Amino acid sequence: MVATRKIQNKIAAVAKDVFLAPVYLYQGRKIKRDTVRLPEPNGERHGSVQLGNPSNQCTAQNKPTLTLMVVGDSAAAGVGSETQQEALIGKLIPILQQQPAIDTQFSVLNWSLQATTGHTSFDILRRLYIMPAPSEPIDVMILSVGVNDTTSSVAVDKWQQQIKDIIAIAQRKFGVRELVFLSLPPMAQMPAIPAPLSHFVGAKASILDSILQQICASNNHVTYMATDFPRMIAEHSNGTPIDIKVMFAIDGFHPSSLMYGYWAQQVSELILELLDSSNT
Repeated sequence: MVATRKIQNKIAAVAKDVFLAPVYLYQGRKIKRDTVRLPEPNGERHGSVQLGNPSNQCTAQNKPTLTLMVVGDSAAAGVGSETQQEALIGKLIPILQQQPAIDTQFSVLNWSLQATTGHTSFDILRRLYIMPAPSEPIDVMILSVGVNDTTSSVAVDKWQQQIKDIIAIAQRKFGVRELVFLSLPPMAQMPAIPAPLSHFVGAKASILDSILQQICASNNHVTYMATDFPRMIAEHSNGTPIDIKVMFAIDGFHPSSLMYGYWAQQVSELILELLDSSNT
């Protein structure tokens, strides 16, 4: 009976999508025509920062270097902010610098950003293949992927295989010790995407996100980070109702600098957990 009900629900969903296909097509074309095209923010995409007290050279010489790489799409690239300092990587580095738990383990933080607007899982995989192997293993790699796969209607089996291939090359070629995949954003809530298209896109993103979560769970030292968007809203609102649009840039699609800040905080907390667990 339960199986029959599930089949009926799937049939109903397919029928609904077929019926609404012209609406989806119209809304999709309108979004492409009317949405503001935001550039990638200017700013450094790699760097090195001293951790702790730089005057204490003797202690620093006994500590290793922490290497961090952020890879992915326009969200990783910081689209929606005016500078890299206001983007994910720019918000993340100062937070990590202020963590005593990192200072006690490492002397220097070397970081790099490898991200491009529009990149799908295939584009990211190709980028990792083309990039030269690093001189030192990457301690933590953060990956933002999935939005462009959703909008380009990638096949589920192709998505699954490309995520597995990304994991393989990250660990083999880059020596990544801890690989973190950021969850797909709540696409159904993006102001730029109207209903009913928002529900359709949101459902597709949810499917890809579920597969991503399953793959991460089946691989060692690969972590799926479920970004806590309700927590972002709660922390910013402080108990007062707010318009969710403040979390998005003017295009209604990419994160705002405000969201990047809350996002960086959550990423930093996970990095601390992973570094702590790797040393126990």
